[in-house]
Amino acid sequence: MPTMGALHSGHLSLVVRSAAENDLTVVSIFVNPTQFNDKNDLKNYPRTLDADCELLETAGCNIVFAPSVEEMYPTPDTRKFDFGTLETVMEGAFRPGHFNGVAQIVSKLFDAVQPTRAYFGEKDFQQVAIIKKMVEMLQYPLQIVVCPIVREESGLAKSSRNELLSAEERKKAAIISRTLTESRNFVPEKSVANVKAWVIAQINAVLEVEYFEIVDGNTLQPIADWAETDFAVGCVAAYCGKVRLIDNIKY
Repeated sequence: MPTMGALHSGHLSLVVRSAAENDLTVVSIFVNPTQFNDKNDLKNYPRTLDADCELLETAGCNIVFAPSVEEMYPTPDTRKFDFGTLETVMEGAFRPGHFNGVAQIVSKLFDAVQPTRAYFGEKDFQQVAIIKKMVEMLQYPLQIVVCPIVREESGLAKSSRNELLSAEERKKAAIISRTLTESRNFVPEKSVANVKAWVIAQINAVLEVEYFEIVDGNTLQPIADWAETDFAVGCVAAYCGKVRLIDNIKY
């Protein structure tokens, strides 16, 4: 499991599953600079290595790999990955270069560990699609295992970034999952455009929506009609104060 640390029960659910399905479980903890397009975001990203290692031990992790930046990037990684339309929408549109950085580090970690399976959480829906495409492009002989989103009691998707929220902000942020869940009730009676507008208005009343898209879950391209796909997914990014949160829901 490639992680950036600041581990929570969502991460640990992946570790527990891996420990049950494999002989050896390796977790990497590395805050990867090449996937941040905001230097402040990189600087403020929570780092809790000692606490992370304690949690991993209880969850059944065998090896923690926590390299330095110098170890992972002894020389600049100039590789450019072309993920086509998978990376031109949503996260790719608002965080230019992000997925190239993700592919650089995850490929380096796959090369180092040579796993038979790699576990990722479904909260990062677009990232999972990118990783699957990278595995196909580089012909890695491994299986990508996608695990369900783990949520706080309020419904807020578990995220390391939640640690940066105040208690009041955490309560406010629960509007994201509440709104996504309620929006399911409108499908397919209301149009895609109407559901999009309603979700954005609801969340914007409390937070600041960066984007909300309803896409084909395989291609990640926006849909205009429910009949276009049998795998419609709503993906959102919103700011709660200065903290950027993402979530998604299947319709």
